[in-house]
Amino acid sequence: MAGRNTRTFGDLEPEYAAYADAAIGMIPIPFDKTTTWGKGADKGPDALLEASKYLELYDMETGSEVYKNGIHVAGPVEADTSEAMIEQGEAAVKALLADGKFPVILGGEHSITEGPVRACASAYRDLSVLHLDAHGDRRESYEDNPYSHACTVHRIKQSVENVVSVGIRSMDASELPSVREDTVIYASEVRRLATWVDEVVDELTDAVYVTIDLDVFDPSELPATGTPEPGGLGWYDVMGVLKAVARKRRVVGFDVVELCPDGSRPSPYLAAKLTYTFLSYIFASPLQ
Repeated sequence: MAGRNTRTFGDLEPEYAAYADAAIGMIPIPFDKTTTWGKGADKGPDALLEASKYLELYDMETGSEVYKNGIHVAGPVEADTSEAMIEQGEAAVKALLADGKFPVILGGEHSITEGPVRACASAYRDLSVLHLDAHGDRRESYEDNPYSHACTVHRIKQSVENVVSVGIRSMDASELPSVREDTVIYASEVRRLATWVDEVVDELTDAVYVTIDLDVFDPSELPATGTPEPGGLGWYDVMGVLKAVARKRRVVGFDVVELCPDGSRPSPYLAAKLTYTFLSYIFASPLQ
């Protein structure tokens, strides 16, 4: 169950961080049980929140200050098993939605996405998921664990039919039968297809949940993640597609996962900046 809140996002004053008036609710899920290389994703939420203290809260691109909508950070979801974490994550997001708040989930390993997607799928008909990642994450089981972070897309497809993946550049052969080519934009295609953002948006339904595995970025931009892959996307690639989706679809929630702090500042700061900038896009959109 969720614990006590001990942090804010952006070092906000109490009037912008209190639950009652906040339009945005953040839920940390510091879960790291199934990662298989670099451990430490459970430290990701605290590192992101700490870095957020140093953000400039005026967004130049949208000319907005989204924090004035209120950003409340709930206490973390704390669970010992994957099953409990998924159930508690789902319940926590359902509670936010019932109170009319926009959910942002801070991971933790990528398996934390299943609970929030379940919650949003129960609230929005014909939900689709935009999946930003270096890896396919479509295995039915990995190392005899069906709850592994390598199985995230396979699991969320039990709740949501339409998942569009972007940035993929690593996949096991066993995942190929589950790949529809029109719903996967490989990292190599981002480099050569001028229309890739439009293709992504066209495949999404009106209501979209976005899951952002930070290893979608090239390690030269964000090295502090558990399973880095060369050949990744850059800041403007990622923010370009997020901006287009926020403008042309209704984003109903998102998560940022797989930050694995290594003691340096750039990666947590990038994760915090991404979170705030995406919120700026969403709340500047006429659909919100």
